[in-house]
Amino acid sequence: MKQSIHSLNQKRVSSEPISWLTCYDYSFAAALNDSALDMILVGDSGAMVLLGYPDTVPVSMDEMIILSAAVRRGAPNKFIVGDMPKGSYETSDYEAVTNAMRFVKEAQCDAIKLEGSGLMAHRAKAIVAAGIPVIGHIGLTPQSSAAFGGYRVVGRDNEELKRLHNSVKELENAGVFGILIEAIPPQSAKKLAESANTIIFGIGAGKFTHGQLLILHDLLGLYPNFRPKFAKNYIPAVVSQFLTRINSEQDLIAYGRATRKDGLYELTRLAVEAYVSEVKLRLFPNEAYSYKD
Repeated sequence: MKQSIHSLNQKRVSSEPISWLTCYDYSFAAALNDSALDMILVGDSGAMVLLGYPDTVPVSMDEMIILSAAVRRGAPNKFIVGDMPKGSYETSDYEAVTNAMRFVKEAQCDAIKLEGSGLMAHRAKAIVAAGIPVIGHIGLTPQSSAAFGGYRVVGRDNEELKRLHNSVKELENAGVFGILIEAIPPQSAKKLAESANTIIFGIGAGKFTHGQLLILHDLLGLYPNFRPKFAKNYIPAVVSQFLTRINSEQDLIAYGRATRKDGLYELTRLAVEAYVSEVKLRLFPNEAYSYKD
């Protein structure tokens, strides 16, 4: 069953962790659609892992729409969030609403995500007022990381934690239904989640948030350039299960032609299911995949 804002909020109320992954194309989206995953983010991280840019900044709205539409075609039964790229919402409410509307109309996304608070909370409020659900994003915000000292953990001292609390309140007042917090120590993230009146998703923010997000290419060990501390590669955990299934087939060629489950599609699906299971059981992220408080 496809998730909705209501069902996602029910998970928060009942303390059932929400599972979320990025995705950028049709084939991987189809594998995710065939899993118990709750949500998909068509992230601007696709700029790096799919399009080969050095960071997330260069990706355009047109590129994000193409990726998002492909994911929707592959995952018709998933709640999909389109990620507003840098330059698509900062300059005015009008531009923010116009570009957010493209995600909904052209790619059939269920919601959008944007980075920042303060002035960006006003942009979020305008998008919500236009009838489009919004997820905020604070902590480490890759689109503007250069202005805040580069890629680093946020929220270790009381002053930064206070600013994060204020950002949460600003975005809540703007009407967002969820907030992604990135690269925040677990205990600081726990305080944010406990005081919030909306869903707090985490990426690199420990196990106490209401939901977890990972980059699909990190989960699959598919991005060669680097892997952040909080990212777990799930392929080693499911390879033996995959091989056992494959080796049980007497006619592997016929099995592959009939099911297409003799390769990366099935290996991806198994890895995603392992991730979802660990998120639901609060086994991921553990200390090995969390920043120190």
